[in-house]
Amino acid sequence: MKNLFLVLFCLITLAANAQVVDTTKKKLADTLKKDLLTAPDTVKRLQSHPLSLVPPIALITYGALSFHVSPIRRLDYYVHGRIERSAPTFHSKAESYFLFAPIAMVYGLNAVGVLGQNRFIDRSALLGLSGGILGISELTLKHATHRLRPNGADYYSFPSGHTGAAFLGAEFLAQEYSSKSPVYTVIGYGFAVGTGIFRMYNRDHWFSDVVAGAGFGILSTKAAYLIYPYIRNALTHTDKQGRKAMIMPTYQDGVPGLSFAMQL
Repeated sequence: MKNLFLVLFCLITLAANAQVVDTTKKKLADTLKKDLLTAPDTVKRLQSHPLSLVPPIALITYGALSFHVSPIRRLDYYVHGRIERSAPTFHSKAESYFLFAPIAMVYGLNAVGVLGQNRFIDRSALLGLSGGILGISELTLKHATHRLRPNGADYYSFPSGHTGAAFLGAEFLAQEYSSKSPVYTVIGYGFAVGTGIFRMYNRDHWFSDVVAGAGFGILSTKAAYLIYPYIRNALTHTDKQGRKAMIMPTYQDGVPGLSFAMQL
């Protein structure tokens, strides 16, 4: 009899656990479906005041001045010298993971039901636009400035690409979740600052490279949040004749995509 009760108890426990798992899966599926398939409707909630561009521009200006202002350049050598003395054998690739953490948090939080400012389609478009702005800016400058890295590996030191990507992600997280809690902004920028520090300790960049990279990363995201509503409204609008045009997310046979529709 005891064995029978034990077997029944185990079966009930397994059934309950299976139900909890099944419920969790359904909630997650519903959240993802809502996030992925709901049409973009969040342009009015996109916010980035022009004055907020001042801090990242100041960071970029500081980095640029390192090419012409001796005290700023001497600070680069001083910081590098301190790192050489305090951590002569330091080597890590942690920053390659740090820079993706804020972006992963945005999509992860949305997936578990903590919704940010924008649905999947708007959010991904904003991230792509930010990355495009950053990529073009940094690639152009790396070839134009031709600065030697502290480790002598190549002449693509300015600005720091890893740091730029990390601060892009940090600002992306802040834009999406700062209204929920300032903790998200602190976490995102914590990862970004850590990325910049690791780049200097790995002798991949000078201090001014990292400062400028941070500025470019923040500016790229803020600029994207400023101009994206105009792009989106141009693609999803009603013209003077009352005809509507819209880009809509699609999901067919397990494959997400986009469709464009215009009233003729």
